[in-house]
Amino acid sequence: MIHYEKLVRDKIPEILDKKSVSYEKRIASPEEYRTALIKKLEEEVDEFSKEGNPEELADIMEVIGALKKLPEYQDVEKIRLEKLRERGGFSEKIILRGEK
Repeated sequence: MIHYEKLVRDKIPEILDKKSVSYEKRIASPEEYRTALIKKLEEEVDEFSKEGNPEELADIMEVIGALKKLPEYQDVEKIRLEKLRERGGFSEKIILRGEK
C-alpha cells in the first residue's frame, strides 16, 4: 500500500537505508519533476505559513533554487532584478489600504 509519492531531497534514500525503511525509488521525467517541484513549493510555503520557522524557509529556498535551474525559469533572476529596479522591493515595509 502506497502511503506517499513525493519528491524528496537527494540524500533521503540513503537516510532511509540506514534506518532499514523500505521504499521504491524512481527518477522523475522533466515535466513530472517541474510539477513535483511546484507541489513541493506549495507544501513548504504552507508549512512555513503555519510554523514560521527558519527550517521551513530554508526548504522554500532550496525548492526555489531547484526551480531556477529549469530551462523555463532560467531568466527568473533577471526578471526579479528588473522588477526590483522598476517597482522596488519590500525593505520599506509599506502596507497599503484601499478599496478594490
